[in-house]
Amino acid sequence: MQLLNTVPDLRAVIKEWRLAGESIAFVPTMGNLHAGHIDLVNKAKASADRVVVSIFVNPTQFGVGEDFSTYPRTEQADQEKLITASVDALFLPAVSDVYSSDAATVITVSGISERYCGAFRSGHFSGVATVVCKLFNIVQPDKALFGLKDFQQLTVIKTMVRDLNIPVEIIPVATVREESGLALSSRNGYLTALEKQVAPEIYRALCVIKEAVLAGGQSFEELEKQGLMTLEQFGFKPDYLCICRAHDLNLASDEDAELVILVAAKLGKTRLIDNIYFSRGN
Repeated sequence: MQLLNTVPDLRAVIKEWRLAGESIAFVPTMGNLHAGHIDLVNKAKASADRVVVSIFVNPTQFGVGEDFSTYPRTEQADQEKLITASVDALFLPAVSDVYSSDAATVITVSGISERYCGAFRSGHFSGVATVVCKLFNIVQPDKALFGLKDFQQLTVIKTMVRDLNIPVEIIPVATVREESGLALSSRNGYLTALEKQVAPEIYRALCVIKEAVLAGGQSFEELEKQGLMTLEQFGFKPDYLCICRAHDLNLASDEDAELVILVAAKLGKTRLIDNIYFSRGN
């Protein structure tokens, strides 16, 4: 695996691969890699000749009072995992390699960025869209892989790619979960031992709502309220729980077949997000 810290060094390697006619898949991460990230890498390897992984804790997607300074950074362990996974190149830049000191351009995906997590994390998705666009311009991959765990983030990125005619195929990858059902996340490390036992209830609540939607007979609003009450009973402090249309994340109606249930809730000091995507026949 080649370790590359600067944009010129990475572009020189990319140029060699392109001259050899090789395709490139890209997996952007913020490090502290877990089995979910490695699953993205494995699927990237199956989809292209070369795989680039980036590790960059992006400061512009963290708000005031959020965990940028304490976000887990495990670069040595991450590198060992990526070597084991046979990644071709790791892009590990400094902030100054990604953002100039007088950067004045920000990308905002209107509407969808302002709801759900966007309503609770001001500017978050502008930071995500901007850094992902920059990384796409730096790496210039044929394909980029993103986990479905952050469904709203995935939808923001897909919308940006469509609207800006960015020639990158976005490949969604299913959420990797622990046996308990808890979605793997770098922030799970913040949970106490007791909270770790309670945390899977967030996914169980989603599964209950999904089965109720498929069974019919209750309004989506009623199911959302019941789900929020369930989470509160287990000690969560929910930000939102919404049944949405999968393609644009507007609130779903009885006529919609492709659905996603989105949830974000705090358990102690840890903010957890999850979702469940499914189809129903009409």
